[in-house]
Amino acid sequence: MTPSPVLTDPRLRPGASLLAEGRAMARDWSLGSCPFLTGEGVSSERDYKLRAARAGRIMQHAHIGFRRIDRTVEGIARLHAEAQARGVTIDRFGITLDWSMGYPPDRRAGAGRGTGIVLTGPEDFARITHASPAAAHFGDFMLGLPGALENCRAALVAGATAIGNLGQYFTFRLPFWDDDVATTHATVTALGLIAAQPAPVLVHSNLDDGFAGLFTDLTSAFGMALIERHIVEDLIGAQVSFCFGHHFSNPLTRAAFQRALARRTETPGTMIFGNTVSYRGDAAANYASLASYLLADIGALMRHNSGHAINPVPVTENLRIPDLDEILEAQTFAARLVEHAADHLAMWETEAIDALADRIEAGGRQFAARVLAGLGDRGVDITDPAALMLAIRRLGAKRIEALWGEGTPEGDRRRPSLPADWAEELDVMADRWLARADVAASDLSGLRVAIGTTDVHEHGAYLVTRALSGLGAVVIDAGTAVDPDVLVARAIEAGADVIAISTYNGIALSYARAVLKELGQAGPGMTVLIGGKLNQIPETSNSDLPVDVTTEIAATGAFPCADLDAMLEALRARRGT
Repeated sequence: MTPSPVLTDPRLRPGASLLAEGRAMARDWSLGSCPFLTGEGVSSERDYKLRAARAGRIMQHAHIGFRRIDRTVEGIARLHAEAQARGVTIDRFGITLDWSMGYPPDRRAGAGRGTGIVLTGPEDFARITHASPAAAHFGDFMLGLPGALENCRAALVAGATAIGNLGQYFTFRLPFWDDDVATTHATVTALGLIAAQPAPVLVHSNLDDGFAGLFTDLTSAFGMALIERHIVEDLIGAQVSFCFGHHFSNPLTRAAFQRALARRTETPGTMIFGNTVSYRGDAAANYASLASYLLADIGALMRHNSGHAINPVPVTENLRIPDLDEILEAQTFAARLVEHAADHLAMWETEAIDALADRIEAGGRQFAARVLAGLGDRGVDITDPAALMLAIRRLGAKRIEALWGEGTPEGDRRRPSLPADWAEELDVMADRWLARADVAASDLSGLRVAIGTTDVHEHGAYLVTRALSGLGAVVIDAGTAVDPDVLVARAIEAGADVIAISTYNGIALSYARAVLKELGQAGPGMTVLIGGKLNQIPETSNSDLPVDVTTEIAATGAFPCADLDAMLEALRARRGT
């Protein structure tokens, strides 16, 4: 493991000062009104959720991924109305915000665009909050990034009472932005503003986008939720609302994790996200995955309603951005499944759920205590939210789990005591691939491969690392959310023969071109592989939708890899075997 980073920084302002600055802003940036708040007669979504939970009602969350504001606003209105006509209530809407919104306003124009929508001020946010009588959820690229304060102010005056994504603070890095002190200042000041509002505003944290999506042990993931709750509620005075689910594929794990959260948190959750990684086939096959995770979530909420909304992800999600009719079908499917779910509860082994929840909770509490004590021993003021957050961010998931996780030490990691679903699945996938006769006959001994990711999503890199290591290759961790020039510099410094890029966020072609340009300037003849979501929105397109750029990537001289087999073929070609 590389040396531990410096966890404190003299440039960091005291958290108390940042919170006071945020609270003072509440005089000018106060919570506005919107159709949801007035129509439901509530001061915030928290109150709405508590009311629904007490009534035993299962709420539903719908997500729209369009890139234009007009289409998004029209889509929200249409979906809500057509769902109501079918007797289905969509309680809240989320939208896919663009990663460029994470920058301060003066840096956004030159930052480039991803696949999401860009909101430029309170008026744009108000268009979303006024699009329907349902609650508006502003999640990714709001909190946790250098543009947090401007984003939160605009959302608040538009009437938003669920703002995230705090989990991204700990894991996300914007391209060409390395000032983690400025990011911390913006985030903590924004949290002070939220805490000072006249009604409770939910600080949304998607655990899967934070360390819970990177920890290999479930107890570590739950422990991080407890640490975030301590920071937001005990040190800052706001209310945190958790989301999880992307990487929880085992129904027992989903139900037990929800049960543990319900025990340890009083604030209602935002939503239990769909298990999108289970979508691997066509629409017909994906309906089985949709039913599997929804039934687990609905059953868990019927036993202990934690205020989370369920999230029926359209079955076309793994193929492209879903259209309105597909979103409506998924919402209708979920509402009908709620009607059936009560009859299934009698078959559930509730003892198994509670026993696993006990293990998750006990291990998580011990993990959280060890992390806080360990950081304190390293000179971090754990009573200061800014200092604590910066130290956790700098230390990172791998180091934190290696230092204080539950499992047995094993190299620079720990063997998990309670493996996270995503890690267990990828381990099995790698082992099965390595056991195939045509793969097992391959020998990559001595081949040095530098692996980097274009964003925070590390699971593709995790799988590739397991696969290459199993064939004898030397794998070099070149970084997460790493800029092209840094990736190339690290690969050259490590004497790599190959650069392997894992991408997810719709910049596959531009990133591959940037890496090849850097390599051309540096001179070495190095093979470049790229896998993951090989798509991008064309600059000249009138569509909101990204397109496949596999052919264009191949034309650059890089090797697009749809799977491990394509990766191995490219590596064999390099070695002439």
